Amino acid sequence: MKWKDGRRSDNVEDQRGFGVRQGAIGGGIGILAILVIGLLTGADPSTLISMIAGQSSSSVDSTPVVLTAAQNESADFVSVVLADTEDTWTTIFTEKGMVYTKPKLVMFTGQVDSACGSAESAMGPFYCPNDQKVYIDLSFYQELKDQLGAPGDFAQAYVIAHEVGHHVQNLLGTSAKVQTLESQSNEVTANKYSVMLELQADCYAGVWANRTEASQHFLEPGDIEEAINAAQKIGDDALEKQTQGYVVPDSFTHGTSAQRMKWLNAGMVSGDMNSCDTFNATVL
Repeated sequence: MKWKDGRRSDNVEDQRGFGVRQGAIGGGIGILAILVIGLLTGADPSTLISMIAGQSSSSVDSTPVVLTAAQNESADFVSVVLADTEDTWTTIFTEKGMVYTKPKLVMFTGQVDSACGSAESAMGPFYCPNDQKVYIDLSFYQELKDQLGAPGDFAQAYVIAHEVGHHVQNLLGTSAKVQTLESQSNEVTANKYSVMLELQADCYAGVWANRTEASQHFLEPGDIEEAINAAQKIGDDALEKQTQGYVVPDSFTHGTSAQRMKWLNAGMVSGDMNSCDTFNATVL
């Protein structure tokens, strides 16, 4: 992925530099288990954040963290990807006669306070609609590579683009409608609405990739495969099988590997938001 000559976003808040003393997470729930329900979340972040905060025994460490050159390069990369999403979605919204409000992106270390509550890096990147910010601990990228088997810079870009996809849903009112439907439904039905929301965010990430490639030609050989592989590795069925050895379809909140690959690819092929109607799709 060619990114080093790209524009840097002015909407990045760097809260790194202070760590967290990691304590045990109660109930025997590990990072990957939490990722099953929190990875790339957007459906109801406040609920997940509260769960993490309640189970954690971590505490803030006021000792400054010395950031490495690699960590700073990763932050630079995130800033470029965010700028790309700003340019692409501004163009798409303008084409539709709308105004795109740019989200903020907060980089943090260990734990962070958001308008949706306090969160730890264990829950993975998330979007908070209450303050229109994307939150990410960049150490997640190492977990994405080492624990989930999804390396590559374009896989990392997909993570950001997915969360920005939730911001797009928030601006369009989709997130609020889904939250209302979820509140009126039983758990199984609510999970299905969550899956539709998440798959649409995947599709929007694909739309961003398509439109950005058309204007900037930033993709390199293997990039598309990196993103598709990441979508496969973070499917609910893949994560549940990895963490507990079996899958429970009614518990899915983000979609299966096949579904996530399908909808990411749909956006990448079409470059059209209209191809992302996961709510009326006959077959997810």
